[in-house]
Amino acid sequence: MFLIIGIAFAWGATSYSFGSSARPGPGYFPFGLGLLLAILGAVEVIKALAIDTGDDNEIGAWAWKPLITIVAAVAVFGFALPTLGMAVALPLLVIVSSFAGDEFNWKEVLLDSAVLTVGSWAVFNWGLNLVIPLWPTFLTQ
Repeated sequence: MFLIIGIAFAWGATSYSFGSSARPGPGYFPFGLGLLLAILGAVEVIKALAIDTGDDNEIGAWAWKPLITIVAAVAVFGFALPTLGMAVALPLLVIVSSFAGDEFNWKEVLLDSAVLTVGSWAVFNWGLNLVIPLWPTFLTQ
């Protein structure tokens, strides 16, 4: 992912003026960041493919349960946010995604979801003044 996004940003930055090191243009910074991100991605790909897991396979088995659970949690959040609001959709995201791990504790999950919901409201609705529904639409009409 880092490799592909880094290459895409570096390539996209080539359409802007680079300028010089003393007076960089609008393409200078995105090109450098894209290049660094692509290098980081390449290093991670090489490291991931070279790890020995102790058996004959060089790459370990896929962790299907966490992968499917996290993707499903994000999809549920995306569909639920416009109608259920942040106060319901974000705790739902935290609760569903917490089932991806091996250890599940209701007390910790509920505390995490409360802190993340209040923090997200503070950052996005209050701090950045974004229009994200907080409560379900059937309660606010």
